Amino acid sequence: MSLDLSPVTLTGRRVKLVPLTAEHGPGLQQAIGTAPVFRYFGGLPTQDAAAIPEFLNVAAGMVAAKTAIPFCTLDAETGQPIGSTRFGNIDAAHKRVEIGWTFIVPDRQRSGANREAKYLMLRYAFETLGCLRVELKTHHLNQQSRTAIAALGGVEEGILRNHMIMSDGSLRHSVVFSILPDEWPAVKARLEGQLYPDGDIPA
Repeated sequence: MSLDLSPVTLTGRRVKLVPLTAEHGPGLQQAIGTAPVFRYFGGLPTQDAAAIPEFLNVAAGMVAAKTAIPFCTLDAETGQPIGSTRFGNIDAAHKRVEIGWTFIVPDRQRSGANREAKYLMLRYAFETLGCLRVELKTHHLNQQSRTAIAALGGVEEGILRNHMIMSDGSLRHSVVFSILPDEWPAVKARLEGQLYPDGDIPA
């Protein structure tokens, strides 16, 4: 059985992940402003809000190719866009997905928003899609991301050297992490303890 690639909404206490559409563009641009949220992304023309049209075009192309399920990350209380993330590089035949293409606007970083988004996506990947592998990659210089992925429970597997050409012409080596189904229960328990210490876990 292959993976169900239908659009889906995932709701937590801090964030709500909704299918990303062009309609989210203005809100994301306003939220980003001049912040360099795309500093470690490859293939985008700028690091700030001006890159959103191309970001959306790339996401739409991946949806058309059935290799991605992109989300707009909303503040669960206000409904305002605060970032984006997606399931990408989907290999339905082998039940493998990557979680990535993620950014959170600066004023919501270290708020638990990104961690909850990862929790919701991992739970959906393993418990609904039945994935056999969830992969996460990051730029070798993005130490904050590397630390965060390891803290989630991602197992570092190695580095893809000269993996991507950045917009400034520099080369990105991508650090590869993964989480497997037998690792998910421990990862889930740790994340739920961090995110929902009162035990009120979103359904």
